[in-house]
Amino acid sequence: MADDEKAVRYDVDDHVAVLTIDRPSARNALSTDVLRGLCDGLDRAEADDEVRAVVLTGGAKIFASGADIRELRKTSPAGYLQSERLAAWARFGRFPKPSVAAVAGYALGGGCELAMSCDFVVAADSATFGQPEIRLGILPGAGGTQRWARVAGRFRAAELVLAARTVDAWTAREYGLVSRVVPAERVVAAGLALAGEVAAFGPVAARLSKAAVRASEELPLAGGLEHERALLGTLLSTEDHFEGIDAFLEKRAPRFTGR
Repeated sequence: MADDEKAVRYDVDDHVAVLTIDRPSARNALSTDVLRGLCDGLDRAEADDEVRAVVLTGGAKIFASGADIRELRKTSPAGYLQSERLAAWARFGRFPKPSVAAVAGYALGGGCELAMSCDFVVAADSATFGQPEIRLGILPGAGGTQRWARVAGRFRAAELVLAARTVDAWTAREYGLVSRVVPAERVVAAGLALAGEVAAFGPVAARLSKAAVRASEELPLAGGLEHERALLGTLLSTEDHFEGIDAFLEKRAPRFTGR
């Protein structure tokens, strides 16, 4: 659809890039063009050394209501496995810089999975999370089954995935998905504030810290500890490491450069 071509806005606020899904006529449904716009935004943010963190949002009313159902109706098994949509979700998982989802209103299906692909989730008090895919005779295919089980446990994940339950922001916080809950009109500002906190630290340390935390989902404890030590060894050779130590000893704010 033509309106999808500009359905993702890209802005930079200090060292934070903000990607805003802006497709209100379709409740911010994640069409292929929207996913492409998100990938393009992440490419820009990754290539820009001045950008140290990213906020993904749909604004103060709705995050994303899920996949574009009309597109989904036309998708064949073979087409899905070779689709740009599938490649987009892999791109989200490879993004190396810290990311914050600022979620208001519905975050359902792919919208919920998009939020869970980030490192932090800040939720408006209006937010609703869920995986209703089973109502359409399918299942979550962009991480919903796996990430919910890891965040909330297998039995709570079963309620969301098998029984199509939804949870509000406070329940999502209780389950461990949401970092903080704020009024809807403040959700983007709260996401920016949290991303700004992270962006104030050394960018290399932030990227490698993210990599270490993400590895905990894939590696057993011994392998994770070994990976953590290797990343720390890398950081000990950076200029930011020496700057951070010197600034602490000299009782001043550090000036991190990403080197």
